[in-house]
Amino acid sequence: MIEPLRLPINSDAGHTVHLNAWRLHGDGTGPRAHLQAGVHADEIAGMLVLHRLLPVLQQAQAEGRLRGTVTLVPQANPLGIGQFRQGRVLGRFHDASGQNFNRHFDSSVQLKRTPGNFAHWQQTLAALAADAQLVLDLHTDDEALPYLYVHRQFWPHAQDLAAAMQAEVAILWEGDSDGAFEGVPISQWGQAGLGAERLSATLELRGQGDVSEALAQQDAAGLYRFLCARGVVSDGVALPAWQGIAVDISHMEAVFAPAAGVLVFDRGLGDWLEQGEIFARIVACPGDPASEYELRAVQAGRLLTRYRDRLIPQGAVVAKFTGSTASASWSGGVLDP
Repeated sequence: MIEPLRLPINSDAGHTVHLNAWRLHGDGTGPRAHLQAGVHADEIAGMLVLHRLLPVLQQAQAEGRLRGTVTLVPQANPLGIGQFRQGRVLGRFHDASGQNFNRHFDSSVQLKRTPGNFAHWQQTLAALAADAQLVLDLHTDDEALPYLYVHRQFWPHAQDLAAAMQAEVAILWEGDSDGAFEGVPISQWGQAGLGAERLSATLELRGQGDVSEALAQQDAAGLYRFLCARGVVSDGVALPAWQGIAVDISHMEAVFAPAAGVLVFDRGLGDWLEQGEIFARIVACPGDPASEYELRAVQAGRLLTRYRDRLIPQGAVVAKFTGSTASASWSGGVLDP
């Protein structure tokens, strides 16, 4: 059967909104999985992916092939999805508090006093995933190749996820997640002495503009292959060989805008650059030739992400590259603020 869940959340405007989820129960012989999208409410691709995955899982359930229990939360942030400003949803940060929606989950879960709206939403979302052995959080970058963000303890076992989703890069991290959602089950499993054969990871489904029926069908099929590989669904779907690379998070190079201005890229996503090679330019004052900045690769690597808009503020991340050695600017922590 499919169990629709409609969980009330207090909105910042004082009325009730709802966190909607769908839970499909298998025969109990497989692991429990939790898949969600839209924690950052302006990252839309995963919402359509889970929308397309749901009927596929319903068919598997109807045919008696669903072994585990699957919870799908296609639009995980009812607070952020309502933050429209001049025709755009500003869903990365909570308007009322200024907090990043994908930070502070650990603090919210441990909160003893009556929670505010932000913490209550985080508690509710974390509770949906509390008994899952497989937890996937679907995001998108600005412009990006598909990549996986995964704790080192799950590697290389998580290569099945990378292969299923055709991720081109897996970024391996450890230590403090800064309260990101994926860190909550990791912390709880660690305290309970669990972790083997489990997985909590973030999937970056390319860029914010990469929302299409073709990509959604492709990614839904990838998630289905992964669930089959982990025994959630009984199906003879084979995983492709993984063709990507794994990179330690300390080796990732982020290039920041030295000035605000018009941004133009000379190189595309996936391109390999040698150290010192120009990949982009910023024109700070159009009309003044002296105001043009050339941006170069800090070390040899592959162009993984790019800033989406073509007018960039000073200090913003222009691009991120894979690197073969530790970045001189690496100081620990998460990949993005």
